[in-house]
Order: sequence, then C-alpha cells, then structure tokens
Amino acid sequence: MIHVFRKGKDITKPTLVLFHGTGGNEQDLLPLAEMLSPDSSVLGIRGNVLENGMPRFFRRLAEGVFDEADLVFRTHEIKQFLDEAAEKYGFDANNLVAVGYSNGANIAGSLLFHYKDIFRAAVLLHPMVPLRNVELPSLEGVSIFIGAGTNDPLITSTETQELEGILQKAGAEVTTHWGNQGHRLSMAEAEAAKDWLQGFSTSQSA
Repeated sequence: MIHVFRKGKDITKPTLVLFHGTGGNEQDLLPLAEMLSPDSSVLGIRGNVLENGMPRFFRRLAEGVFDEADLVFRTHEIKQFLDEAAEKYGFDANNLVAVGYSNGANIAGSLLFHYKDIFRAAVLLHPMVPLRNVELPSLEGVSIFIGAGTNDPLITSTETQELEGILQKAGAEVTTHWGNQGHRLSMAEAEAAKDWLQGFSTSQSA
C-alpha cells in the first residue's frame, strides 16, 4: 500500500495510524498528527480503491451505502499491511492509535469491529456505522474519541449515537465531541481530540 512513515522522537509514545477521507492521500492528516502527538511516530496510509479517480479505503454502492464484501476484504488487507509495516519500520504493533476522517474513520471502525487489541485508542472523525449485525471482539481497555456534527449532511446524529452504543456495548470507553461544522473537520474538533488524546496518554502512563 502507498504510505508514508515518519519515526517519532519518543518511541514510547503510540504510533499514529492515519486514514484519510475520500479523495485524500497518505499526507493529508500529517498536520493533524503533529498537533495530536508531536513526538509520536506516524504511519499515513493511502486507500487502495479509486472512485472517479479519488482514493478511498473501500468501495461504496452509493452515498452512505457501503460495498460490505469489499469493506471486509480491505479491512483484512490493511491489517496485514499494518503487521508488515510494524516489522519493516520497527514500531510496536501493540501500541497503535488510529486517526481517521470520514471514509478513513469508517475503515478504522471496521478494523476495531474485526480485530481485538488492534488499536489502544482511536480518533474517529465523522464516522458511520461500518457494518451491522456483526459480533464485535471485546474492546475492553480501548478508548475512542468520536468527532461528530450536529448538522452533518452525510451522517445523522442517530447514526453517531448508534455507533457510540455499539462500541460501548463491546466494552470501549467512548467520548463524543459534537460540533456544528457539518461534515468538515473543525479546529475546535481537532483541539478536543488533542486534549482527549493527551488525557488518554497521561492515564496510560500513570
């Protein structure tokens, strides 16, 4: 997979795994990663699927309608890539934090739905419920930040609350930040994610 890896100053910090939104690339969330955890190593991944020339992490049938078979296939594909990247670059595969926006948040969510302990924490910015009617692994000990928009034209508040409930039922500790910038990632949302991640890191090292 096309990607970028930047080794951080502090290898005890979690490695941030970045998943861009539709039409983005492996570089898109690097500024956000620098803001969230400046000393962390960073792995930015480009989605392997093209939609009208725009990179995505999995196919969709229509706006908000996922190709579930492709989503599952791409989820396993990324898990294999993460294992290979950890070996290649020498980062700790057991100390990863996912950071995903929109389509990227959905693939990160799907990874959480499929693999126990894949991420210690996740920052999901404007995610949807990736799959329904699946049994999640235990997410005990996993902390998740959801950034949502009260007026997001693509994702209803009900869907956000449904995802929150699914993750909590699996044992995750979920914090949801509500803004009113539609589907756009706002500075207030980024600042809230930064404060949350710093709090998570402090609690883990205590």
